[in-house]
Amino acid sequence: MAEVLLKIESEGREGVLAVGSYLINAAGRLGSRIEDDPDSNEGVHTCGVVVESGMELLSDLTEIEREQFAKHGRKTNERLACQTKFVKPGEIIIMTDEKKKKDSEKETEEEFKERFRKEFEEMPLEKKISNLVQLEFIALGETINFVLNSPYKVIDKVMDVMAEFGLKKDEAAKQANRPKEHQAANGGTPKETESKGKSEDAPAAG
Repeated sequence: MAEVLLKIESEGREGVLAVGSYLINAAGRLGSRIEDDPDSNEGVHTCGVVVESGMELLSDLTEIEREQFAKHGRKTNERLACQTKFVKPGEIIIMTDEKKKKDSEKETEEEFKERFRKEFEEMPLEKKISNLVQLEFIALGETINFVLNSPYKVIDKVMDVMAEFGLKKDEAAKQANRPKEHQAANGGTPKETESKGKSEDAPAAG
């Protein structure tokens, strides 16, 4: 099978993909998220990438690419990832628009929560309900995955609980079958234990 070595230089990612793959799907397999939502942006694609090398290994410009670049301009060697296929084997290097933040610029957990809260408040009711349903499915999926991926941990925990329950049950049965005197000595009331202790400590009559 003919293969392409794709390097996403701006993100430090690389991997081998099959010839015939679309660039947007290939980048996704390497963990890169190239966003493209033309319906919400008047038909303008937002998946543009710059090809640093390997342009000759890619498919020709499509009609959609020509139209968008004619209307909105084009960077040097820019291609739309959703329109571009690998047609020949070799090495391709691209740059995405993803900007790596410095440590001081990274969003803190509190900032993320606040941003999420504000965005959620501004959503229409239908969108809120849709997002809540998705979160429920995600939570359910994570729970199922944990159970599926950790069967031995779950089984061990269940066995520990059962073993502890069995020990307590056996001990209770043993206590019930012992003579009353032994029960008092091992678990009777303080009065019974004190009485028994006095009788045992009393000196024998001489």
